[in-house]
Amino acid sequence: MPDRITSVESFALKIPRDEPYLGPLEEGNVPNETGCFVRPRNKTVYSIYDHCVLVKVMAESGAVGWGECVAVVTPHTTATIIDELLGPLVIGRDPHDVVAIYEDHYDAMRVRGFFGGFYHDAIVAIDIALWDLRGKLTGLPVSKLLGAQRTDKLPVYVSGLPGATREDRAALGKSWIEKGFSAVKFAAAVSDEGEEAEMDAVREAVGPDTQILVDLHWRFTAPQAISLVHRLEPYGVSLIEAPVAPEDVEGLAEVARSIKASVATGEEYRTIYEYRPRFLARCMDVIQPEMGRTGITSFMKICAMAEAFHCRVMPHASIGIGIYQAASLHASAALTNFAMHEYQHSITDKNRAYIDGDLVCEAGVFHLPEGPGLGLSPNQAALDHAY
Repeated sequence: MPDRITSVESFALKIPRDEPYLGPLEEGNVPNETGCFVRPRNKTVYSIYDHCVLVKVMAESGAVGWGECVAVVTPHTTATIIDELLGPLVIGRDPHDVVAIYEDHYDAMRVRGFFGGFYHDAIVAIDIALWDLRGKLTGLPVSKLLGAQRTDKLPVYVSGLPGATREDRAALGKSWIEKGFSAVKFAAAVSDEGEEAEMDAVREAVGPDTQILVDLHWRFTAPQAISLVHRLEPYGVSLIEAPVAPEDVEGLAEVARSIKASVATGEEYRTIYEYRPRFLARCMDVIQPEMGRTGITSFMKICAMAEAFHCRVMPHASIGIGIYQAASLHASAALTNFAMHEYQHSITDKNRAYIDGDLVCEAGVFHLPEGPGLGLSPNQAALDHAY
């Protein structure tokens, strides 16, 4: 008889930070009573805390799988969906049917318009937990369950250069190159003296051979983005991320046709249905699926579709304690079109204290966590931050 699922439990976490994500707040930018604030340069809400949602799935044998999803703000929204809707739907099911469970969850609310957002994020946490549980039950790492462990070392780019000034951010980029990394990315959302000035400072600091990626944070119209990128091209920019609003499919395609650098997008999309029109319009040659928003099942579907359109995969890495980061590494190790992974050092390094298992990034590569399933799990210090 198969080992049936007996319980699903969620944990909404709130972990303090010494400094907000992406660096110090702008002058006059004050968090509200819940700790939320809006970055004025990209109009996006963030929190002074690191939030995420964990899920613990248990089988009859006592085996446990852990999952995690993105919950940058209001994590209880996602946790409530798990506790009151999705979790009860999987009790008694076979955890080896993880793909069918993902699809059943997706179908359950799609005709009501809930095929993304918080609802899909809740699906994600359970999906990752079930893949981890399958690994524990079979004794295999998730990468092998996905059909191929092509590597145990995944190249990365250093993402985000949090610093109070342009000079501080450039110096931070240089420090990572001196540690053996070969690519960095800076964020337009905190480039307060403008993207050209930021690019100039970073290029001077990191030298001529370092790849520089630029996250434009959806700030521009297509003509504005094209003009800006043309001004950045003499500095050797290698990739432009999110140049226009995520809804602007035609504008993104126009940018991709008009510049020499690679165009990347995708952290905000959760399924093949969101990616498909952008593939058809040739909006990008690099996709950035966010494991904390896709889950393993959807991630693999997206990357298979990307292969058919000859797109490279550079997975996004958002705020969490490392569970879905490990899932992203395992899935990436199974791909033929993987290029580089994002390394959010200000998150990964800080929150490593909340996991048992190795999540190591050094000298320009992530090391694939070892062991069955994901190879790591949250510890009691993480669960102490549930609220």
